[in-house]
Amino acid sequence: MSHHSPPTKILTLPNPDTLALSIRAKALVFNDPQSVQLLQQVEQIGPSHATALLIGETGTGKELVARHIHACSQRAGPFVAVNCGAFSESLVDAELFGHEAGAFTGASQARAGWFEAANGGTLFLDEIGDMPMHLQVKLLRVLQERQVIRLGARHPIPVDVRLIAATNVDLAKAVQAGRFRADLFYRLHVAVLHLPPLRERPGDILPLAHHFADTYRRRLGLDSIALAPAAEQALLAHGWPGNIRELENVVHYALIVCRGDVVQRQDLRLPQPPAGAQQPPAAGLDLIAQALRQLLDQRHPQLHETLEELIVRTAFEHCGSNQVRTARELGLSRNVLRAQLKRFGLLGERLVIEVD
Repeated sequence: MSHHSPPTKILTLPNPDTLALSIRAKALVFNDPQSVQLLQQVEQIGPSHATALLIGETGTGKELVARHIHACSQRAGPFVAVNCGAFSESLVDAELFGHEAGAFTGASQARAGWFEAANGGTLFLDEIGDMPMHLQVKLLRVLQERQVIRLGARHPIPVDVRLIAATNVDLAKAVQAGRFRADLFYRLHVAVLHLPPLRERPGDILPLAHHFADTYRRRLGLDSIALAPAAEQALLAHGWPGNIRELENVVHYALIVCRGDVVQRQDLRLPQPPAGAQQPPAAGLDLIAQALRQLLDQRHPQLHETLEELIVRTAFEHCGSNQVRTARELGLSRNVLRAQLKRFGLLGERLVIEVD
């Protein structure tokens, strides 16, 4: 049986039981050094009332971070969460900005939109990258003028709303591709937080697993539950493409099928590593060495320079164009990395502003 120290801080959604089919993360811990750093940034940004942009894969806990920013802001109004990708184009317009009676077919009475609903509080717009272009113009206007005009109305309504937007797509690339407005991008890019995927914050995996085990233990009416050491090792070794949501599902299933009060490796329904398999990093380096020998045989011109650029460019893209993370992943100082980004023309390519 394993003994574990409780996580330093845990965030959960207010009614997680009602969100059984959601792909959202329902808990977030701050145990891993990367997460501790993220929590410090969140609590720094919270009281400032600045527009915030959260960047991270699905299931990394963006809504939980947004709720904590709201809690730290001490704004008196409500927290309103909206998924821009979950509504049709015509519906988002009416839902976001409200409408008057008769504004469109079926609008039998006037209705306040999400901005008005969040007045005095915080509006969280998830999947902002999915917002249609004509609504991006309207959103920009609301942010600039701090007032909304309902569909079918002539008079603006003043609103005091803090906006937190979230995306799992590269908005800078969306701007370059003409799918996202550059002016709105810069308006959102005030306080930017990158939420690392679960595989990049391994220190959070076991605290989260224990949290979910405890949650489902109570729900299933079990007295006590522990994770066998082999089960913990399997959880740490898995890549978690579905992030925290996937971890929750794996733990939930394990508690349903496990016999007794200890979750074993086989209860987790995770893929078994093949017998005698090499560790992925070593295998990856072997492949690189193999490719390098081929390039040497081909007498590739300026090989060292080309490979150096490839390493920096790939790492910069992998880290979402975040210089601090890229420097850390490559083991370089920020200044050395900046010099290399300039040398390879990678700073001018992206519309990126960072908050360290």
